[in-house]
Amino acid sequence: MALLPKINLTFSYCKKAPFPVPFFSHFLLELRILVQCTERGGRMYLLSRQPYAPVDNHLWRKIERGELGTLEALQRMGELRPGSVKREELQRDSAVAAAAFWELKQLVGLTEVKQIVEEIKAYIEIGQQRAAHHLKCEQLVLHMIFSGNPGTGKTTVARLLGRLFKGLGVLARGHLVEVERADLVGEYIGHTAQKTREQLQKAMGGLLFVDEAYSLGRGGEKDFGKEAIDVLVKAMEDNRHDFILILAGYRREMAAFLKLNPGLSSRFPIQIAYPDYSVAELLEIAEMMAQQRHYSLSDAAKKRLQRYLAERKRDLNFSNARLVRNILEKSIRRQALRLSRRERLSREELIIIEEADLAVEEQ
Repeated sequence: MALLPKINLTFSYCKKAPFPVPFFSHFLLELRILVQCTERGGRMYLLSRQPYAPVDNHLWRKIERGELGTLEALQRMGELRPGSVKREELQRDSAVAAAAFWELKQLVGLTEVKQIVEEIKAYIEIGQQRAAHHLKCEQLVLHMIFSGNPGTGKTTVARLLGRLFKGLGVLARGHLVEVERADLVGEYIGHTAQKTREQLQKAMGGLLFVDEAYSLGRGGEKDFGKEAIDVLVKAMEDNRHDFILILAGYRREMAAFLKLNPGLSSRFPIQIAYPDYSVAELLEIAEMMAQQRHYSLSDAAKKRLQRYLAERKRDLNFSNARLVRNILEKSIRRQALRLSRRERLSREELIIIEEADLAVEEQ
């Protein structure tokens, strides 16, 4: 007796579905069975059942909105059955998340930031395990506010979060779109909404990082910055799990900005303050930056840099690691100029940045 062709389908059941096909959002009770059918003696047998396997969030949203027909939805679901390709993708994503988290842990200082990110990571991972056991797990709203002086790691952390959330399956792409007031605010009525939506579209599947976000609240009632805020807030509600919005800026200015916009602060459940680095931490950052470029500071250069940083930390808007990077880059150029006057150079001479090379008096 000829065997019928094998059929691979994925079924889901839910009491309430927004359209005729009985699919439902991934965070509700799910039953997924890989079915293989064959004919033996005129009877059909269920040959295998597979445990829960994660399904692409964007596919679920298309199904929920009714954008896929019944047949296409079944075919797309069947393509996502557990298999070697899916396992390889999961392993690759897991490696991306692990690498991003490791890089975050290697950053100097930022103890509170690392703690918050570790809590978010743990919640997501445990939530995935709860879903595998058909336990309710609500998806976190991850819109954030970063406040702190320049050079405290806000943009660096944002980039790492994009990679981390991509690896954890929270974001589809995990890319970072950096914008400022000029990228969002237009010059005439309606232009601001258009420009802001364009940036939002670019950020879908990733993070939208608005630097100096407090500038959107300046200019009074007639300023178009308020319109940009309104468009961003609406996108946060309509696409709350499709992208992450991060508003960043100086601590004092961000605090004043949130006071002028009642209800805005409550829309950002994660608010992280980035403290200034200590002199010891800045020296460690300088040494790490030098090592990454295959350079090293002499003892005399380290002492001089330490004295200089201690003096500059009194500045109101001290630029922290950004200042250290600028000093190091100028010092490398000075070292190159000094060495270019010599004919024969040793490996050590090419590596060491001397006190005379240190570009601090121009800062």
